[in-house]
Amino acid sequence: MTEERPPFPPFDDTSAWKKVLGAEAAWNTRDPDRVASAYSLDSQWRNRDLFVRGRQEIRDFLAQKWARELDYALRKDLWAFSGNRIAVRFQYESLDQSGQWWRSYGNENWEFDEQGLMRRREASINDVAIEENARRIFGIRPEGDHQGIPLR
Repeated sequence: MTEERPPFPPFDDTSAWKKVLGAEAAWNTRDPDRVASAYSLDSQWRNRDLFVRGRQEIRDFLAQKWARELDYALRKDLWAFSGNRIAVRFQYESLDQSGQWWRSYGNENWEFDEQGLMRRREASINDVAIEENARRIFGIRPEGDHQGIPLR
């Protein structure tokens, strides 16, 4: 049986947004198995300075990530799309084990196979220490909120 993850490329505005919001919702579960299942078995990642290959390495990476990034909450915003590619910008906030809050800003380039699985992800991410009272991302996105991410 072939794995499929609709919507499938080529993307239009509606299907690209569906991919972006679906990825955001999955990542906000902090479930490495659920998130990793959206990637092809041979998916290739560049995440900051790390290069990750294959679904199992992705799953392991995510398990380690969420063990140290506590209270993780993410927002993604569609930046552009064409054919089987989508570009997003994102912000997430998390708490480290010392009690420091962080806001991470980033951009991702995604490439999908014909079955709608992501076969390539390239992420550039920068972290900024914030005070707890500066937080602005809490839990999952409210339904119907597609206003993008404030760049304050």
